Amino acid sequence: MIPAGDPVVGSDRKGDGVPVRQNPSPSLSRTERGDWTQAFDSRGNGMAHILLTGRIHPAGMALLEARGDVTLESIDDPTEAEFVARLPEADALIVRTAILPPSAVAATTRLKVVSRHGVGYDNVPVDALTARRIPLTVVGNVNAVTVAEHAMFFILALAKRCRSYDRAVRDGGWAIRDSFAATELDGKTLLIMGFGRIGREVAKRAAAFDMRPVAYDPHVDAGAMAEAGVEKADDWRAALVAADFVTLHLPRTPETVGMIGAGDLAAMKPTAYLVNTARGGLVDETALAEALRAGRIAGAGIDTFDREPPAADHPLLGLDGVLLSPHTAGLTEECAARMGLATARNALDGIDGRLDPELVVNRDVLAAGG
Repeated sequence: MIPAGDPVVGSDRKGDGVPVRQNPSPSLSRTERGDWTQAFDSRGNGMAHILLTGRIHPAGMALLEARGDVTLESIDDPTEAEFVARLPEADALIVRTAILPPSAVAATTRLKVVSRHGVGYDNVPVDALTARRIPLTVVGNVNAVTVAEHAMFFILALAKRCRSYDRAVRDGGWAIRDSFAATELDGKTLLIMGFGRIGREVAKRAAAFDMRPVAYDPHVDAGAMAEAGVEKADDWRAALVAADFVTLHLPRTPETVGMIGAGDLAAMKPTAYLVNTARGGLVDETALAEALRAGRIAGAGIDTFDREPPAADHPLLGLDGVLLSPHTAGLTEECAARMGLATARNALDGIDGRLDPELVVNRDVLAAGG
């Protein structure tokens, strides 16, 4: 299994997309499903068939379409019934944010690979795939810098009171300059929860601002952290008390859901800030809203929510002390292209039987396959 440390950021639930273009092969029929889906019938033609659930960057689509021996079918937000009906015909599945049900995996007859568009995979039943000896791939470190930059954007914007200062100038509140409310990053302690690909990139950027990076990750030893200029925290709750900024870079698992609760928020400094560009559900959002209202922490930057999009009456939406983004930490133009290419390449490599083991989550299936 790929070690815990980075989510995703996901970072890939939202974003601009384009319709899937028709495969240039004139022998394939086209059908319309919804406002953008085009399906290509591979039955009887001996070609490998790829099912896409969600749009990927045109660069990734171009890589798929360049293969004359592959047909494509796209379904936006498939239901469980659609998954069960369509997946048996697929040799490869590309999945973004759709939840892949175990029942669909059980119905597969020729599936060789599931290619996840991102690095998190809480929407994919890994155990069900492993039982069928089907590899699950992720995109590796292609979004690490992008998400790290977004985390630093939150940290800087919160420290410099970007939102309130901007609003004050527009509203004629020039006197806010005498509040001295902003703070510096220099010398501040940054607790990095999860020291995988993204956490390491955050540490580099924090060091450039002369922050003191401390990281918690039970899968990374103190020596490796020291080489990266980071102090290892064995007890994250003890480190939480001393941190000026806390940034989350953990996967969503049964152990991490709700790990930052009311008690943890109460233990933080009243001048501290919390940032989550990892997965929704790691933070008790109701408790966070209450902590912000009560002034128990200074502010927060949230890119991911437990349920997305958040409801109109979500308690965080009406608060000034929190900066929000729509799960876009990994969705720059450059990163979307890299993720699209990596996702497409993994699907094709799975069909061709040449997967990079470093990108396979359930690597045991490769050994089992001989």
